[in-house]
Amino acid sequence: MRIAIVHRDRCHPRKCGTECIIYCPRVRTGDETVVIGEDGKAFISEELCVGCGICVKKCPFEALDIVSLPEELEHPTHRYGENGFALYGLPAPTEGKVTGILGPNGIGKSTAVKILSGQLKPNLGFFEREIAWEEILKKYAGTELFEYLNTISQKKLKVAVKPQYIDYIPKVFSGTPRELLKSTDERGALASCIEALNVTPILENDISTLSGGELQRVAIAACLARDADFYFLDEITPFLDIYQRMAAANLIRELALRRPIVIVEHDLAILDMLADTVHVAYGKPAAFGVITQPKGVRVGINQYLEGFLPEENVRFRDHPVLFEKRAHAAGSDRATLLEFPPMKKTFDQFSLEITGGSIRAGEVLGVLGANGIGKSTFARLLAGAEEPDGGPITLSSRVSYKPQYIKAPSSDTVEFYLRSCTTTFDTSLYQHDIIEPLSLRPLLQSPLDTLSGGELQRVAIAACLSRPADLYILDEPSAHLDVEQRVKITRMFRHHVDGRDAAILVIDHDIYLVDMISERILVFDGTPGVHGEATGPFDMREGMNRFLSRLGITFRRDKTGRPRINKPGSYLDRDQRANGEYYYYTDKEMGE
Repeated sequence: MRIAIVHRDRCHPRKCGTECIIYCPRVRTGDETVVIGEDGKAFISEELCVGCGICVKKCPFEALDIVSLPEELEHPTHRYGENGFALYGLPAPTEGKVTGILGPNGIGKSTAVKILSGQLKPNLGFFEREIAWEEILKKYAGTELFEYLNTISQKKLKVAVKPQYIDYIPKVFSGTPRELLKSTDERGALASCIEALNVTPILENDISTLSGGELQRVAIAACLARDADFYFLDEITPFLDIYQRMAAANLIRELALRRPIVIVEHDLAILDMLADTVHVAYGKPAAFGVITQPKGVRVGINQYLEGFLPEENVRFRDHPVLFEKRAHAAGSDRATLLEFPPMKKTFDQFSLEITGGSIRAGEVLGVLGANGIGKSTFARLLAGAEEPDGGPITLSSRVSYKPQYIKAPSSDTVEFYLRSCTTTFDTSLYQHDIIEPLSLRPLLQSPLDTLSGGELQRVAIAACLSRPADLYILDEPSAHLDVEQRVKITRMFRHHVDGRDAAILVIDHDIYLVDMISERILVFDGTPGVHGEATGPFDMREGMNRFLSRLGITFRRDKTGRPRINKPGSYLDRDQRANGEYYYYTDKEMGE
């Protein structure tokens, strides 16, 4: 079984020499295996293609994929036309449970949800004709999805969806959050959602003035307040701090006791705590995706990180994702790169106090704390975008800053924008260290204002690291990135400053990412929106114990080394609390 994929947004026959046609062996023998279609894009005949892959390697824009699949995947669940993306399998919503979907971006998770929500009718791969529901139901007869799909076919299913990109909300709704939420209160549970998510202070604000975290909380409350047969939440964690993530997770767990919920989430700590079962999605992004049968959440996450599915006998990644049990204090003998002085910054309703500290050469310094407590203000103070009380500070180092909320700076192409940030774009080192880890090569000819949130995030990270600087500050670089992309940036950040007179400061709410990447951490405490205080930097154990004790959760490692949140009230949770050890328990458990 072979499928050919043409990524139409990357295919530019007018900008290339149609290498896909010139170098195709079957075209040279007289067959029309590859032609330019009526839409001006390449078309590949899957019946004539022999799968040599020459066109894939020759295409200068990486617009083609030729994929050989096992015979078991002969008939897809849905395919987007000739040379289009193919999805195999569907997740199964279960009454009384939270079902998670774990996989990279562009693997078909949103397509699966469109089918489950009745927005998209699966075509079983027969895109050239209309498929009757009787034919679809016949395929799923005897499976746990049969009754569910039968309900969809009768149009008796009501669905509530929380979209992935919440920044589109102000574009389709004008008014206040109170007006938006009032229209969604169908279960009479809106008041409890507003209280748990702390939405009350922003109810009367204009929705166009809300931050990303505020919009995210409003979107979650709006979805959970509806009276639906099926709930789908696509990424609840971007822009939320860990306190807000825990509050949202608790609300979802309560609702799941009565209604089936499917969630897509890349924060493994929250997914691990929230989901009962998980479907692993694998394949090749934007080419094809396969969704497995449900697995226990611990087993499913560990198999995904390992890159091998024993039940399916499938290896979909050539390397496992490892949580290194490294000595976080290894950089304690590093030289000091810069010292930041004690500072204060006062706004009308908020004040920030910084005790002062140092950043070492070659280290990655993590920053943890609640939203609205001054982390981004601290970053802007170091970057020179804000001035502290008493006048500007003078740092002896150059600073490159990636802000929390990103907007396309222009309609220029990604390549043009990155070339404006660096003089080393054409070097092999830049391609290896920046372009390849962030998978930016297919996006180089795309205009910035056409990119998705995750794509724009990767471009912003690349731009920040491309500028010549001694200190790189990245505010929430994990937002909208999938698990594999997050792991790649952790390696990329450490490699970028290793052995150099430079350092990286990372502000993020993904505890797994901060744990993997940091040698020391800076902890922010106080009252969100009123007063913030920065303390540290601390070594990882002291700093994480400070942070997790205030959060009220304890961490352990499982046999794979993956951090996991202990269930509240469990034996290990109570034991760690009693000993004041919130961040892993013993040296033996840490593997040191």
